[in-house]
Amino acid sequence: MATKLLKEKLVPKTIFSGFVLKLLFIMFFVEFVKGALIITFLPIYLDDVLKVGALVIGWTLAVQYLGDNLLRTPIGWLIDQIGYRACMLTGVLSTFASVAIIATTSSYFWIIVACALLGMGTAPLWPCVITGTTEIAGEKQRGTIMGVVYMAWLSGVGLGPFVITFFIGNDHYQSAFRLLIGIMIAVVIVAFLLPGMEKHLQSKEAEKAKMQKNAAHVGLKRPGNRFQRAQQYLNEVRKSLTMSPLMFPAMFFQTFALGLLTPVLTLYATKILALSGEQYRYFLLAGGLVTVLFMVPVGKLVDRWGTKWFLHIGFLLSSLVLLGFTYTRSMPMLYTLVVLLGASYALLIPAWNALIAAAIPPEKRGAVWGFFLTIEGLGTTIGPVVSGKIWDDISYHAPFLASGSVLFVLFFVHIYISQKNKGVLQHE
Repeated sequence: MATKLLKEKLVPKTIFSGFVLKLLFIMFFVEFVKGALIITFLPIYLDDVLKVGALVIGWTLAVQYLGDNLLRTPIGWLIDQIGYRACMLTGVLSTFASVAIIATTSSYFWIIVACALLGMGTAPLWPCVITGTTEIAGEKQRGTIMGVVYMAWLSGVGLGPFVITFFIGNDHYQSAFRLLIGIMIAVVIVAFLLPGMEKHLQSKEAEKAKMQKNAAHVGLKRPGNRFQRAQQYLNEVRKSLTMSPLMFPAMFFQTFALGLLTPVLTLYATKILALSGEQYRYFLLAGGLVTVLFMVPVGKLVDRWGTKWFLHIGFLLSSLVLLGFTYTRSMPMLYTLVVLLGASYALLIPAWNALIAAAIPPEKRGAVWGFFLTIEGLGTTIGPVVSGKIWDDISYHAPFLASGSVLFVLFFVHIYISQKNKGVLQHE
């Protein structure tokens, strides 16, 4: 974990230290590659070339999310034990292997293997970036750093599918893959520059001394074997969390609503709306650009005013947009709705993650973020499977209506939570 020693070396005066910039560089370009593959390439390739249905596409994407999700909690724990470089480097090398496999095969089996590798490769990304940046930012800049992190994430996720369309045409994908492989080489080099084992061990010793002092103060006696120590650790984490129990299902459903959209956005744009490549690029740009531009300003406002009203407005606005989205055929109105959806996510993302960060005990940041990201990852794993099923069996409206309905329920859940925890939600 990045403790006080690491903080002093890396960021004496600003959250934008070399350490944070390296993490953001990796975040942006890994998500660029992942977005290009998951949102644009694979749905089109699997539908047009391999001729599989939306349900199969959903399962293929779910394999990626499953690998990502299952490893987040143990990787969060590993960050606390061995530091950032080893965890992140293993991940980016696995992502590199995934890109190489997809670039050299047309076998559905090997594409599934590559998706699993992509999931395992991106698993260290969020625990490393969230743990490192929030530790550096401290309590007073949680919203700001979350805005910055998610701006890097969304910029990558949005620009990847957008840029890759310029390199794909008439079933020629080699230029696209050369671009993705070149990007991954740069990411591997930057991962080598993250703090290594020696610096981490120094930080770990300082944190260990602090933990022993705290344990002695409360009279805590740790059991001897590993299972008992792990159980004691989890009990300490549970007792130190300051959030409503409803936040745990809310974490799942917030990302489940997003996961419902992942495998069908491209299919809807190309099959139902029949957008050209240029129109589709503008379609992606309309929402993504608004979200990116407003993410950091909203994060700063969250630090100043709290999370409550940003979440109220974000949940309600996004739900209403999605509930009416697929019943609109006017292109100007569609672009307006996409812009409103982007604005709603710009309100939601910094506020939601600042709210979660406020509940995490600093001395267990890596493991707890890993656990929370696992809960959220379940939503992005299950969402695409459900989405593909209801697209095939019900209608193309169904995934959008389901996503909007989930967000509408979360709007009322958050109202209830904010009433039960007025002090926490208004001031954190």
